[in-house]
Amino acid sequence: MGRTLRSILLVGAAISVAALLAGCGGLKPGNAKAMAPLKQETVSKLASLGSSPAAAMMVRIFKESSELEVWKQTANGSYKLFKSYEICAWSGVLGPKVKEGDRQSPEGFYTVTPGLMNPNSNYYLAFNTGFPNKFDRAYGRTGSDLMVHGDCSSRGCYSMTDESIAEIYALARESFKGGNASFQLQIYPFRMSAQNLAKHADNPNMSFWKDIKEGYDRFEISKAPVSWDVCNKEYVFDVPGGTALDALGSCPVTVAQNVPDTVKAKAAADEAAMAKEVANLADKAAKAAAEAQKLADEKAAAKARGEAIGSFFGGMFGGGAETGVIDPSKVAPIPLPRLHRA
Repeated sequence: MGRTLRSILLVGAAISVAALLAGCGGLKPGNAKAMAPLKQETVSKLASLGSSPAAAMMVRIFKESSELEVWKQTANGSYKLFKSYEICAWSGVLGPKVKEGDRQSPEGFYTVTPGLMNPNSNYYLAFNTGFPNKFDRAYGRTGSDLMVHGDCSSRGCYSMTDESIAEIYALARESFKGGNASFQLQIYPFRMSAQNLAKHADNPNMSFWKDIKEGYDRFEISKAPVSWDVCNKEYVFDVPGGTALDALGSCPVTVAQNVPDTVKAKAAADEAAMAKEVANLADKAAKAAAEAQKLADEKAAAKARGEAIGSFFGGMFGGGAETGVIDPSKVAPIPLPRLHRA
């Protein structure tokens, strides 16, 4: 094989490997899918919410239940849930993405701009989550091309059906055309209820999850996207003053002072409910373990009784001590009928 041909093959192989490692961002020659208009039923549903295709939007993802929600801003400024879509596939386990190649889907708060939209994806259509964000970079986390896309296949991305991503992509496109510079993407391991937090209380990501829960709570109360920033390697929300924070530096006093009483009350109530639920789950686990032990003891006792009875009858009839089989040479002879006796 000539040197030139070998070089071409090696370059081709390198490109193929790079495409595999890059995540879900493969490019494909342009197509018309990205410009497909919204269906009339979608436009009508938006109108029924008091919204429109041009209005601002927000997206929430919940890993455990495999749900993607699209929220749209209404005429009065609040946001309403437009639609919940089933996520076809996501990678890894509950918890944030840490490094390139871990096949883990990210969690946290991200900002999607028009430049992150991918109309030429190999996976039908796609938009980039924006990972790594300021928080991720503060921890040295790495990864690239972490997308929400079609094709029902994931290597660290959130995969939708082609039909779902077509509608989500079109909703984002129309929102940008309406003058909105971005939309917020909130990604959670699960709905941040006390019950779900209690179920995963021993997970090493709990501190991180309680951090992003404040953003979750703020949205649940206000029904409006939160503004977020990072200081002290933590997410902080709706920081007054509009100044960018140092992700690795100390948080200003104003951050702690800017948590609304409603958010504090919800957090306190959820903490109490979580503690109660953790105790309930521990009690149930203890009772289940006790019941399992009781059944095991009863089974062992029944087995012991059976062996004792077998030994007793084996002894009566001269059965073998080890096998429990009756030895015919030790059994009393059966009397012959009277007429045949000697």
